[in-house]
Amino acid sequence: MEGLETARFSALVVVGLLVLFYGGTFLISARIGKKEENADGYMTAGNNIGFGISAASMTATWIWASSMYASATSGYTYGISGPIHYGLWGALMILFIYPFGKRIRQVAPKAHTLAEVMYARHGRSSQLMLAGSNIVGSLISLMSNFIAGGVLISMLSPFTFTQGVFAVAAGVLLYTLWSGFRASVLTDFVQVVAMLGAVAVIVPVIFFAADFPAAFETGAERLTPEQGDFFSSTAFMEQGAPYIAAVLAYAIGNQTIAQRLFAVRQDLIKPTFVTATVGYGAMVIGVGMLGVLALYLGYEPTGGDVNNIIPGMAAEYLPPVLLALFFIMIVGALSSTADSDLAALSSIMMADVYGQNVAGKEKANPRTMLLVGRITMVLATATAVAFASLQLNILDLLVFVGALWGALVFPVLASFYWDKVSGKAFTTSVLAALAVFLPVRFSWIPVDGAFGIVVDVLAVLGVGVVLGLMVFGFFGVRAAKVVGVAAVVVSAPFAVGSLHEYATLSGSLVAYSVSTVVCWAMSVRRREGFDFSLIARRTGDFDQGPQAAEAPAPPDAPDAPEPAGTTHP
Repeated sequence: MEGLETARFSALVVVGLLVLFYGGTFLISARIGKKEENADGYMTAGNNIGFGISAASMTATWIWASSMYASATSGYTYGISGPIHYGLWGALMILFIYPFGKRIRQVAPKAHTLAEVMYARHGRSSQLMLAGSNIVGSLISLMSNFIAGGVLISMLSPFTFTQGVFAVAAGVLLYTLWSGFRASVLTDFVQVVAMLGAVAVIVPVIFFAADFPAAFETGAERLTPEQGDFFSSTAFMEQGAPYIAAVLAYAIGNQTIAQRLFAVRQDLIKPTFVTATVGYGAMVIGVGMLGVLALYLGYEPTGGDVNNIIPGMAAEYLPPVLLALFFIMIVGALSSTADSDLAALSSIMMADVYGQNVAGKEKANPRTMLLVGRITMVLATATAVAFASLQLNILDLLVFVGALWGALVFPVLASFYWDKVSGKAFTTSVLAALAVFLPVRFSWIPVDGAFGIVVDVLAVLGVGVVLGLMVFGFFGVRAAKVVGVAAVVVSAPFAVGSLHEYATLSGSLVAYSVSTVVCWAMSVRRREGFDFSLIARRTGDFDQGPQAAEAPAPPDAPDAPEPAGTTHP
């Protein structure tokens, strides 16, 4: 479009902005660098990060370029309810982490990854399932952020998409490589302050430059009845409900979030995640309203690609100085998540692959762990750059990974609360859920007729599981059972017979329900219990030498008999 052509920066200006941003973050990272780096500090910063940096880092990690673009796309597609569905449910998922997070830190105060805890709780198969899903998810996320950076730079400068991808990838790797997670959380603080300030200025300026509120009065006729309805059922079924299910799975299974959970000071978990909830919701919903404005204006995104709504609106309505601020905002958003993905991948390879499965907890060398972590970052960056050239549909991939993680949610959470869950129950339930999820999600089997009814019934059970888990974290098992059963009873008359028509939503809900039913059925009659105190003794710092000599974890299924008189929540 003409707006984009006239708003392009010169090559010198873009290079200057990138040097300013990545040079500044590198200097911050260099100031905290240590000549003798600590492997545990590289992964979790000593488990003692304060409130301000932790809250900012959690907010910055959850906000990334694609979340801004997707929120605007949702507004452009579904009307004013779109950004609410995208931003509100995403924010609430951050809130739902903290009650589970308190329990996780209680039983594993010095862990580095959730997969490491699953090894201590169940054995190698559960660990590798969780670690493998996170490797795939973080690589996709990393690739997505590089794609967003490449598109932004190619749209607003003379540089090509490939050159933009390389510039962003090199910049993120530059400041993350040396200090790992500590560099990620410290630079996140600066980045989120800059992003919040930019959103507070840029969104109102675009609104008023586009003749708000008159544009909403004159453009209302362009909306369909569903787009004009704040309580649109289409928006909820196609955007809101699938996102609730997918984001809950991300909240529980994603290592970038778990890493911050293990890093923050234990008594600051609640205020950290409550603050991040507010920050994420305000920023993402605010940016998403640009998509609603574009809908009312009858704006046609460049090339018909809805991912170009935000850059196109910015180029058309912002003066050069604010357009430069917008550029920094998007680069900051994608970089804050990309560095988190690199830190997450490095910690998985350090703790789960090398620390637990190659060398073993007692023999792991911290210096070798650091080398493994840094090599992982370089290889992950190269892999993400290579796949970024394919320009795949990233949002579809991320929803797919979120749905896959739905198969892990109940087995993971149950493993922290219920002493009867075994490694066999964990593994079997996840594999069974995936075996049902894949045919439903990709319509490998026709879902009409009897099979469609079966899918609907399983999906309705999934509704009860999702809502029950949300309530369980705050109010306990009795309230969770009441809400879960009530959700099934209320939704069944409306859902059975039609829910299978929404493949994304029903696939995700089926993953939840099947994993829950199988895990419960295989655990409920088990006589042996697990002593949760073993987890703290089987996990912990690598730099302080052997930690688990008194309670070593066997290679597989380390569930130990319950000591007499032991009680659990």
